[in-house]
Amino acid sequence: MRVLLTLLKKEFKQIFRNRIMIPIMFVMPLVMLLVLLYAANLEMKNIEIVVVDKDFSQASRRLISHFEASPFFTMRASTTNFSEGEQMIIEDKADVILHIESGFEKELFNEKQADIQLIVNAINATEAGLVNAYCMRIVRAYNNSIRSEWFELNHEGMILKLDISMAFWYNSQLDYKIYMLPGILVILVTLIGLFLTAINLVREKELGTAEQINVTPIRKYQFLVAKLLPFLLIGLFELVFGLFVGKLLIDLPMEGSLLLLFGFAAVYLIVALALGLLISTFSSTQQQMMFVAFFFYTTFVLMSGLFTPTESMPQWAQKINIFNPLAYFMRVNRMILLKGSGFQDIARDFYSLLIYGISLLTLAIANYRKTT
Repeated sequence: MRVLLTLLKKEFKQIFRNRIMIPIMFVMPLVMLLVLLYAANLEMKNIEIVVVDKDFSQASRRLISHFEASPFFTMRASTTNFSEGEQMIIEDKADVILHIESGFEKELFNEKQADIQLIVNAINATEAGLVNAYCMRIVRAYNNSIRSEWFELNHEGMILKLDISMAFWYNSQLDYKIYMLPGILVILVTLIGLFLTAINLVREKELGTAEQINVTPIRKYQFLVAKLLPFLLIGLFELVFGLFVGKLLIDLPMEGSLLLLFGFAAVYLIVALALGLLISTFSSTQQQMMFVAFFFYTTFVLMSGLFTPTESMPQWAQKINIFNPLAYFMRVNRMILLKGSGFQDIARDFYSLLIYGISLLTLAIANYRKTT
């Protein structure tokens, strides 16, 4: 035990003497929280719309006013020439064209239906889907108001109206930052567990101190525990730091048990540390380690559900995602913080990640013995 404590003391001194690691542990998380929290979101704002109104009726003006009243749309231009609107789309000066043909109000009143045309710039498919969804929502609201005022009358001449009451659970203000911050915290914890662990171990190889330690009476488990445990504690500290900043900046809700959250985070860090250890056994230099770690890290982040739900991925991708530890922690972190989920709700993810961590750590330790 005394040997282990001595090694831990030595590791903490080595970590805090490293000029590179200190900014990574303290400056980078703060910058990521401040920048990504407000920049990385899927909310579409300032959608530039061109209106081509050939009807000039009360009905068409009312539809246009619905778009003008929306906080998501910015009126780029209004014209009667469709070619002008089309040219603005081509020149990337507009995102969508609202085309209203002449006779729109007449058809709407006489035929009880009328057509409008929406042309969306779909270079970015995700952006185009969101723009289309926003437009259809406004058109449906307009359609409902017209139907209730003009057509849906009962036999007594009274307007038939259906009131819909909506309730948004877990994020009542529909604030995208509340959804994003738990995901950003997962990225921060992963950076500590994966990259810093691997960098520290490979650095020992480059300096030649790993071979010197291996010929001493120090046992392998003591050496590895001393290498991994500090980063597990630092990773948990980063989680505390991120939660504090989130509470301070956006009043992040913490509906669930923080003890349960940190317990799951500890299991997740075991997986991240084991992966960092495994990568370090295959790498001779820090450059090699960075390339390999970046490959796994980028793949895991893009498939983790940070921006879009994992359920929307193809079936084959969802099956591959079983081996993505970020997907587990991303889902559970949001469930605990935002929904207040208990252990029974995350038990399957907890045990799956625990088995994953033990298996990966066993493999990493076995491979470490073979290569040193």
